[in-house]
Amino acid sequence: MKILLICTHNACRSIIGEAVINQLAQNETNLPPRIIAKSGGSSPRGDVHPLTLKHLKRRGYDISNCRSQSWDDFAAFEPDVVISLCDQAANEVCPVYFDDSLKINWGLADPSKDCKNEIENFDTLINILIKRTEKLLQQDFENMSREQLKILFEKIRDQK
Repeated sequence: MKILLICTHNACRSIIGEAVINQLAQNETNLPPRIIAKSGGSSPRGDVHPLTLKHLKRRGYDISNCRSQSWDDFAAFEPDVVISLCDQAANEVCPVYFDDSLKINWGLADPSKDCKNEIENFDTLINILIKRTEKLLQQDFENMSREQLKILFEKIRDQK
């Protein structure tokens, strides 16, 4: 399954989601990975937020491929699922080349907005994405219909 994670500026949440999903999918016994994640934004910042890199590295994630890029860079990627991680991106009109993709909103708080609780905020986001990815990887999503996938992604989002 190909997943595109989007946030307007593609500098924090979507970058973290890409790193988390790809590392967990790669750590599965199946080769090649069952999921490939990429991230982009409608108005990319152009660089990854420094706190994003700091906290991904602190948690043991590879940051060598982290970069802020436009969702236009993924027209040929043909994602099966486009997940917006910020509410602003969820309300934006996706490019027509994502019309066949299942669109899901997993709106999550931006951990870089509150520096007073920096570590807690980043750990919360990373832990939520780990939990959701692990739940997804436990499923036989390769054999699900589009409607079943939509229900699965919404169920994963809504579980505490």
